[in-house]
Amino acid sequence: MRNRLTDDDVREAGRALAGHALRLPELARARTVAAYVSVGGEPDTRALLDALRARGVRVLLPALLPDNDLDWGEYTGPDSLTEIRHGGKMALFEPAGARLGPSAVTRADVVLLPGLAVDARGMRLGRGGGSYDRVLDRLERAGARPRLVVLLYDTEVVVRVPAEAHDKPVHAVVTPSGTRHFTGD
Repeated sequence: MRNRLTDDDVREAGRALAGHALRLPELARARTVAAYVSVGGEPDTRALLDALRARGVRVLLPALLPDNDLDWGEYTGPDSLTEIRHGGKMALFEPAGARLGPSAVTRADVVLLPGLAVDARGMRLGRGGGSYDRVLDRLERAGARPRLVVLLYDTEVVVRVPAEAHDKPVHAVVTPSGTRHFTGD
């Protein structure tokens, strides 16, 4: 479905998604948010990143390491991004400034996660690289308990996704048409 979206579709979905996300109590209280810059057909996150920053929120963005783990840097606006191509993978927009280390994410109040789908249990299906599985494991090992929110299209909220023993549910999903919190929050 994402491959059929136009650039205008992606931008419009991103604006709608940002509006709903900004009304989440989790984000209203957050002082630090770990987020990401969308790529390809993912719902556009740039409006949300700028709105968070305008609220005075510290926004951390990932930088992909050679082993698929994530380092973090601060987002200070569109000029703080650089486009990086990692081997044969798609180009990613990463923070151009100083790296804060993989553990910087443990100081986030909310972690915004990319994904391909989420199910009724809050189980998120990622892209298969394991980068965010490492992030979630790092949070658990550090005793950090940020709110986990996945950003998706409406059609990507499904009945069930495959899950493995190490997978952890998210607390909420935000789509262009609204938000949903999962039980157990």
